[in-house]
Amino acid sequence: MNRFLYLLCLGLLFSSCAETDIQDDLAISVPVSIQEVKPGTIEEFITTTATVYAIKNTILTSEIEGTYRISKNPRTQKSFGVGDKVSQNEVIIRLDNPEYENNIKIESQKLNLDISEREFEKQKSLYDKGGVTLRELKNSERAYIDADYVYKNAIIQLQKMKIIVPFSGVIVDLPYYTPGTKVIVNQKMVELMDFSKLYAEVFYPAKELNRIQIGQPLRVTHYSLTNDTLWGEVTQVAPALNPDTRSFKAAIHVDNDKHLLRPGMFVKVETIVARKDSVVVIPRDIILSKRQGKTVFIVDKGAAFERVISSGLENADQVEVVEGLKVGDRLVIKGFESLRNRSKVKIVR
Repeated sequence: MNRFLYLLCLGLLFSSCAETDIQDDLAISVPVSIQEVKPGTIEEFITTTATVYAIKNTILTSEIEGTYRISKNPRTQKSFGVGDKVSQNEVIIRLDNPEYENNIKIESQKLNLDISEREFEKQKSLYDKGGVTLRELKNSERAYIDADYVYKNAIIQLQKMKIIVPFSGVIVDLPYYTPGTKVIVNQKMVELMDFSKLYAEVFYPAKELNRIQIGQPLRVTHYSLTNDTLWGEVTQVAPALNPDTRSFKAAIHVDNDKHLLRPGMFVKVETIVARKDSVVVIPRDIILSKRQGKTVFIVDKGAAFERVISSGLENADQVEVVEGLKVGDRLVIKGFESLRNRSKVKIVR
């Protein structure tokens, strides 16, 4: 009987050891992926949305009556059209009006200016020799100045016969008029934009009032251009809050040299309020919230160990670790959900 009990106990002992070995084997088989902790850069930014507009935008209208004649684009040798790029001082449209042009008398005004200038020079020479009085000299000077004003005004009046580009940009609207049609005063001729630089009004929550400053850099992206990030900066910050929305307004400028964004687009704006280089940075989504605090796992000698961390700067994807990790630690980035402290692990790619 005693021998039977001895054999029974021995069998239970072996069974228990085997069960422990199986549990150990199962523990060793927990697959995880790791990443070595390295120094990195992290930015903290405030995410908002806005609609962008062209900084330069103008509508040119007719200032006189005239017969409509559209010019040719020197780059395409075709008539100017919507979407064409234009350069400053190019003539897009001409308004022919012979009667208006004759009334300006540009050649006569130029001749009068030349005569007045010569008379003034002659009077100056005579005055130096005592040949004329100061009054005579000043009268000739006044006549010369008046002639110059009249001539310059005649040039300004002639310019009204042309629709001239005030800045380099793009034609965004060009109402159609049949060539040879008589256009009346104040008709819309063309709308131009230069959107190589854009602006937008951005609204930030009240709690960020002391963190948004003029000159801060920012990133701008559009949902259809996720791989193209544009850069800009804060140019103005309102000092007061809107009492209804509890937010404040800031103005931003965005560099858009390649015309990736178009005026009127709705964009995401990330305003960078802090940045650190050469710090421990880890993915945000591997951090577990436990009773003892923010926790991650590292691997050492085939086992996983909990590390309670203290964080610094954060954004949607990354977290700066101030305490709890060091450069060179092997951080678990996959398979951490089922781990416990000192769990045995198997590293997989």
